[in-house]
Amino acid sequence: MNILQPVGRTFLGFLAAVGRLFMFAGQGMSAAFSGPYYWRQIGRQMVEIGYYSLPVIGLTAVFTGAVLALQSYSGFSRFSAESAIPTVVVLSITRELGPVLAGLMVAGRIGASFAAEIGTMRVTEQIDALVTLSTNPFKYLVFPRLIAGILMLPALVAVDDIIGVFGGYVVSVSKLGFSPGPYLHNTFEFLETKDVVSGLVKAAAFGFIVSLMGCYHGYHSKGGAQGVGAATTNAVVSSSILILLFNYFITELFFSN
Repeated sequence: MNILQPVGRTFLGFLAAVGRLFMFAGQGMSAAFSGPYYWRQIGRQMVEIGYYSLPVIGLTAVFTGAVLALQSYSGFSRFSAESAIPTVVVLSITRELGPVLAGLMVAGRIGASFAAEIGTMRVTEQIDALVTLSTNPFKYLVFPRLIAGILMLPALVAVDDIIGVFGGYVVSVSKLGFSPGPYLHNTFEFLETKDVVSGLVKAAAFGFIVSLMGCYHGYHSKGGAQGVGAATTNAVVSSSILILLFNYFITELFFSN
């Protein structure tokens, strides 16, 4: 039975970590039901997540749409199905590529930033100072980041969808010989509300995940600069894995029938 002890120990440690994460998320979101509300902090985090992430999201989206159009043309031309390229581009971006790529880009930028900022506050005892001053760190540090992530990532994904479809449009019209009118007609003919809504729901979930993992790993960091570096790495890796995991479950929820 000694062989099974490491397996059981690892499994119990995993369950304990999941429990701590759920408790942390509950404490962070419970701040929504009672004041005080730090509106300046919320606004600052919304600008940080939304406005300053636009260049990265825009570049990712335009080249994703362009490459998707080129790859689709390369494959569909073998079956004389070039007319399906606008539909493939818009559905791929709104359903999957838009929210997933935006979530991964924001995880690399914002998740790391949150973990580094809060982790530095932890190791330099600034969080303890907040408690001494009767300021709830969950209300002041965690909740503004969680609510900003939930609100701003859908906005980023909406912009991402538009720019991505535009990138596919430019490549298709300028390089692949499509006419602008028929291309736009085919783009919107088969696009349904559910396609866009599913992407925005994914974006809200991914925004919560990125903010939560950044705050969680930063809040529990220890060991000085090395601990902050480890927390930053763990925040990005765990956010990316959870984004891909929950992407499947949300897709199953919307498109299983």
